[in-house]
Amino acid sequence: MNFDYSETQVMIAQSIRDFAEKNIRPYIMEWDAAQTFPIPLFKKLGEMGFMGVLVPEELGGSGLGYHEYITIIEEISKVDPSIGLSVAAHNSLCVNHILTFGNEEQKKKWIPKLATGEHIGAWGLTEHNTGSDAGGMNTTAVKDGDHWVVNGAKNFITHGKSGDIAVVIVRTGKKGDSKGMTAFVFEKGMPGFTSGKKENKLGMRASETAELIFDNCRIPDANRLGEVGDGFVQSMKILDGGRISIGALSLGIAKGAYEASLKYSKERHQFGKPICEFQGISFKLADMATEIEASELLLHKAAFLKNNNRNMTTLGAMSKMYASEVCVKVANEAVQIHGGYGYTKDYPVEKFYRDSKLCTIGEGTTEIQKLVISRNILKG
Repeated sequence: MNFDYSETQVMIAQSIRDFAEKNIRPYIMEWDAAQTFPIPLFKKLGEMGFMGVLVPEELGGSGLGYHEYITIIEEISKVDPSIGLSVAAHNSLCVNHILTFGNEEQKKKWIPKLATGEHIGAWGLTEHNTGSDAGGMNTTAVKDGDHWVVNGAKNFITHGKSGDIAVVIVRTGKKGDSKGMTAFVFEKGMPGFTSGKKENKLGMRASETAELIFDNCRIPDANRLGEVGDGFVQSMKILDGGRISIGALSLGIAKGAYEASLKYSKERHQFGKPICEFQGISFKLADMATEIEASELLLHKAAFLKNNNRNMTTLGAMSKMYASEVCVKVANEAVQIHGGYGYTKDYPVEKFYRDSKLCTIGEGTTEIQKLVISRNILKG
């Protein structure tokens, strides 16, 4: 086992830090207040290779692995988690679904523009009345010659309005049948394919979340990913990797909140000394540092398994569950350490606190992760 960061990881971390300081940090609260999804920023991220992290170089990507991917999401999220969330959703859901299950023609058609940030990707599984019960989806596709006619809606979709390409899982068989769903690639501008309500959110406000609406949308069978009926199984495999994404996002939030707290505790004086010298504060920092370290180790073990094409469903669920719960706890303690100032928008921990909660919900709630973990350990 080697716990050192590779030279590539160190270079990537420094590169993204420099980029974030210049292009993200000055605008964080402006984007947050207005719920601005800064599309030009993602074009710049694409130019740097961060919109096609896992994509082979021959398809326009960076050709990197999951350890480097964690580093990228973590470093962005230490500055602005909402940007980290959007980069993660684009890479691990939309791009990775096409990359993993598309044929050569489909990959060549859609991946290069997604990998360079020319196109922004979305991914649709969740619906208004289903949530964790994806098998109960109501959005349907009915075969009509060499096309399919799609009707229904998806909600809580990252980049639902601004996405150029959306991988969407719809029902092609009976409700509740795990072999009754199929994945398709929808392109912006297709007749009958539109976006709906944009969500007004507690946190992650610079990451766009909106509905996708399908009204007799005709989509060519050539846009189908894999076999008819494979959509749900494909989604579960994609979400395995997606859990590493949300774990990395959580890790970035936790580190950002912890580093801000460590700095503040050394600068803030009470009763004639820095507050970090009081055991009540120093023990909080000790717990934060320890749990962050544990999160990071779990995540990189899951990344190791993923890079080596080994089963990582259990480890992915463990790392996502643990890191997301830790980031909420750390963000909460960060506000406490800052006291009254932590409750104001003048300090970064207020935003980390608001942003953190999504991590225990998105791409499978903590309760769903426990379900996945318990089922797998009981099998053994």
